[in-house]
Amino acid sequence: MSFDRRTRIEQMRNTDRARERRNRVLAISLSVLVVAGLVGFGSYMVLDKSEASEKKKAVQAEDAKASAAEQKKLAAEPIERLKTWDAKKLTRNHVTTPVTYPMKPPVGGDHNPVWMNCDGEVYKKPIPDVNAVHSLEHGSVWVTYTDKAPDADVAKLAERVGRTPYSLMSPYEGQAGTIMLSAWGNQVTVDSADDRRVDQFFAKFVQGPQTPEPGAACSGGLGGQ
Repeated sequence: MSFDRRTRIEQMRNTDRARERRNRVLAISLSVLVVAGLVGFGSYMVLDKSEASEKKKAVQAEDAKASAAEQKKLAAEPIERLKTWDAKKLTRNHVTTPVTYPMKPPVGGDHNPVWMNCDGEVYKKPIPDVNAVHSLEHGSVWVTYTDKAPDADVAKLAERVGRTPYSLMSPYEGQAGTIMLSAWGNQVTVDSADDRRVDQFFAKFVQGPQTPEPGAACSGGLGGQ
């Protein structure tokens, strides 16, 4: 092999090696740029999500503040045709015998030692008065209705009760009104689920000042109907 040919081959090999080095450097540089870009994008997404989360929390706080203000306003409003009973005359003894109440549904009096679960419970069948009264003692609102109540009203009231701790709902035959709301010592008959008195009653009496045992449990009692 001539000297010139060997020289040309060596030069070609050197050129190939130089090209490979440039390619490796380029590949490494591109990798670094891609990683840096991904890190930067990830940081942006984290910051963006964090800002979105903070904005959502701020909106929720404002909504809660507005809701609390509205609830306070509703609780202060007088409830038209509200019936009340003297709390001092509503006995609170725990008994295991039947109790005859002077009003239907009852709003107080002696009751069973076990309360009805009232953490937003919607019962499809009638429940025992003696257990429901114990729930009223704990500060719950009891929504009752007859078979004359429109299905739409029953569904809307069930949705309201279902999202309201310290409330329960059940059918109740024999009551004077089609839809009635009861709390300890207080009761009102409403025209429909959209009656403003529903909002007023919930705002005023769910864990309201009439509650003999505020903060007492509304779960762990009788339920499952």
